[in-house]
Amino acid sequence: MPRRKQITVVGSGGRVPPQVSEIAERVGELVVERGAVLICGGKGGMMEAACRGAKRKGGLTIGILPNGIEEANPYVDIAIVTEMGDARNIINVKSADAVIAVHGEAGTMSEIALALKAGKKVVAIKTSGGISAKLASQVIGDKQILSAASADEAVDLALRK
Repeated sequence: MPRRKQITVVGSGGRVPPQVSEIAERVGELVVERGAVLICGGKGGMMEAACRGAKRKGGLTIGILPNGIEEANPYVDIAIVTEMGDARNIINVKSADAVIAVHGEAGTMSEIALALKAGKKVVAIKTSGGISAKLASQVIGDKQILSAASADEAVDLALRK
């Protein structure tokens, strides 16, 4: 059996607007429906919403946590405790076949930069706002951040060869 694709979803860990939560949940659902595993930072906000969507469809969720296991949102199946703080972002992106950014701030920007540097495909959902809206379609060096208008388009782009 071939290895399942691993999609890392990055974005805001704090409170997010309801429309961002809906986008993240839909991303989680679609990742699972397309046969992939969802990886994220494992905490709250957008990460919790993505995991909730994935679990709704019976999928597997992996949370790469910055500190202790108590940080894991209730929808994380496999909690990987790093005790590395933000340095754990490199594990999030290096473990991915592709990265999808939903909303986000400075931490998300660092994950996008690390993913580009690692040669990973990065898709930013422009309509989710935050850093994703600012970086969608941007070219950094010789690498382009793909822009998606919806969760469906983002997952399609992430899983496209």
